[in-house]
Amino acid sequence: MAEEAEFKCLRCGHEFIAPYDKENPQEHTCPKCRSNSVRRIKT
Repeated sequence: MAEEAEFKCLRCGHEFIAPYDKENPQEHTCPKCRSNSVRRIKT
């Protein structure tokens, strides 16, 4: 089941919320700079 998680772009530093599924993780793209160097922020 997908839930929302916070992500941060390693290239431009933009933080955003996107769907995240632990069972089936997918690559995310930064909506600001379009980089795929994005990591989930663990809280």
